[in-house]
Amino acid sequence: MKLFDWLLELLYPPKCIFCGKLLSKNESDLCKECRHSLPEANNPIKRGEFFECCYSSYYYEEFVADSVKRYKFHGMQQYAEAYGRLLAMLLLREKLRFDVLTWVPTSDTRIKSRGYDQTRLLAEAVAREMNVECVRCLKKTFHNTAQSTIRDYSARKANVLGVFAEHDAVRFEGKRVLLIDDVITSGATLSECSRVLLTAGADSVVCATFAATREKEKKQ
Repeated sequence: MKLFDWLLELLYPPKCIFCGKLLSKNESDLCKECRHSLPEANNPIKRGEFFECCYSSYYYEEFVADSVKRYKFHGMQQYAEAYGRLLAMLLLREKLRFDVLTWVPTSDTRIKSRGYDQTRLLAEAVAREMNVECVRCLKKTFHNTAQSTIRDYSARKANVLGVFAEHDAVRFEGKRVLLIDDVITSGATLSECSRVLLTAGADSVVCATFAATREKEKKQ
């Protein structure tokens, strides 16, 4: 196994998931320069409805935005493990309390197009780092327009209305739910998912994303 790992590293040397620089032996996931220069989010983030707040690792800009786009749209699903480690470290540092960890579901159409569910992979990676179970609590009832193509908040809110439903309410009824997504922008998607969870019996919802845009902070 060690020989295989050595050959793998020789053929595919580890690179920073943000800037793409080759990592030195004492670095993992991201290089020293990115570790000290990436825009860390100011937590907790207050936007959206029905959930208490959101915790995010970084602001969605520059190298972070480029990395997330590669993860979501260009097949770099291996980033999930690094993202999970970074987000889990934040949640452990914040001493976040929750009973059930779940994720914002992706439509079957989008999963088929990408070949994987990037949000589920992120949630599962976070769960492994925190040594908890990752539970499917929600399902997407139909394929809607991507939120990233819609700028107006009212239109974003309308675009996700009725799109989600509970999958297994017994698993989260009366419990505090941690809801994972990749990026929070307006908070419309997290709000609709949280509304469904609360309506189905969840006690409360707190959210976590790998990245967050700054726009709402500037307006508040």
